[in-house]
Amino acid sequence: MSGKSSIGKKFIIHGGILAMAGIIVRVIGMVYRIPLLNIIGSEGNGIYSVAYNIYNIALIISCYGLPMAVSKLVSARLVEKQFNNAYKVFKTALILALCAGGTVALVILFGADFLENVVYAGSYPGVAKPLRVLAPTILIVAALGVFRGFFQGHGTMIPTAISQLAEQIVNAVVSVLAGYLLINAFKDSADTAAYGAAGGTLGTEMGALTALLFMIFVYFIYKPVFLRKRRSDTWGETETASDIRKIIAMTAIPIMIGQTFYQISAALDDIMYANIMKAAGVTSEIISRTNGNYNSSYMILINLPMGVASAMSSSMLPSVVASYAQGKIKDIRSKISATVKINMMIAIPSFIGLALLGGPIIQLLFPSYDSVEGAMMLRIGAIAVVFYTMSTVTTSALQGIDKMTLPVKHSFISLIIHIGVLWLLLKFTNLGIYALVIGSATFPLLIFVLNLWELYCNIGYRQEIISTYVVPLFCAVVMGIVTLIAYRLIFMASHSNFVSIIPSLIIAVAVYFGLLYMCKRKRLY
Repeated sequence: MSGKSSIGKKFIIHGGILAMAGIIVRVIGMVYRIPLLNIIGSEGNGIYSVAYNIYNIALIISCYGLPMAVSKLVSARLVEKQFNNAYKVFKTALILALCAGGTVALVILFGADFLENVVYAGSYPGVAKPLRVLAPTILIVAALGVFRGFFQGHGTMIPTAISQLAEQIVNAVVSVLAGYLLINAFKDSADTAAYGAAGGTLGTEMGALTALLFMIFVYFIYKPVFLRKRRSDTWGETETASDIRKIIAMTAIPIMIGQTFYQISAALDDIMYANIMKAAGVTSEIISRTNGNYNSSYMILINLPMGVASAMSSSMLPSVVASYAQGKIKDIRSKISATVKINMMIAIPSFIGLALLGGPIIQLLFPSYDSVEGAMMLRIGAIAVVFYTMSTVTTSALQGIDKMTLPVKHSFISLIIHIGVLWLLLKFTNLGIYALVIGSATFPLLIFVLNLWELYCNIGYRQEIISTYVVPLFCAVVMGIVTLIAYRLIFMASHSNFVSIIPSLIIAVAVYFGLLYMCKRKRLY
């Protein structure tokens, strides 16, 4: 009994570990992108971003649902001590991952020119080069996801966290080095930017390979322990490979389709922006530059705090599955509420900070980019941090209570509305790149609202308002005002953005968490 009750406590600890690793990974990702983007330039970054969006869609089609499905299915079987069935889930999922990942990798490898010349109508010349580099990565990541899902199903996020850190470190080193070497090797080529983008994507491949090798190493260390558990299993193998394939498909496909809508929205944004702007007479160089600024100054910065939501959701899923299997609806509501509260503690001040200090942050991180344009993007769209965070957590919660198709339906509805809104903004306004920013903020909003309604209908879930939203927002607004004043005063004295932004960010952290502590003392938080 105590073992079962400890599940709810463990997920916060392991979720915290994974969240911390996720933040570090995203910080490393942002830090290495600074020299990489300055090396390959805005045009190269535009090509890199488009290639990466295609790669993300390929990952989702081939294997995205498998890690979460393996985690969910393994967790459900371990609760009942069905160790042999849990192992069969892992083995069957690995075979499926290799088949699906290998197939999609071949499609991308041999279809890269078609994507560049037909789908994107030549608006991103040279994008086929980084796509060919990324193709083998799809197979590697497919296998990697199954190993991560296996350990997450056991309730431990530590192997995943360490593998993510190793992956990102290798990714950072190889990306910058390969980007620099290829830019210089092909500096006289018409496709210099494309070669630089290909160098950046090589780091992704090497990082994923490093993570896979680490997870295989951990698996073989754990294998004797798990083998002993399998020998003590009184259930035996009650599920056939065919049964498990069907269960994996029924679990993974809705997750895959739902996430496809997320990624397809980014790819459609690129396609619609490129084609509509080109038809309006905008040059390919300007399209690549503005898109590159959008994917760096805006997307990289708002993605940083969203790593917490992704990590906490991954940790929450097996715990919610375990509680749902035991019929503990109250525990499920408690876990969702705690996860949302932790995420809002990070997402809300991140939104306020990016909206108010976006310009100085971009000047510090991306000196070669248009900080005025980037700052305006953040002022308009930084609220997306909150919406994406809430949609991620609530989607994972619905998946945990076996409502697999609901997030798919909600994502589809949001995608259709998103496409319509974005087309109207691009076609009939002069917003240009800012239309993409507005779309990125509105797309997850509807998903979040629909998810929240379904959680209320199915398990009576209601999120507490004051301590979850109001108190962090109040503290974040005060933090933002104090930080902005501090930045301007220091800048007036030093005339240096670097000297001004660093202490201002330290002040922001101190003010925000100081206010939270005061609110907690007064029992408001």
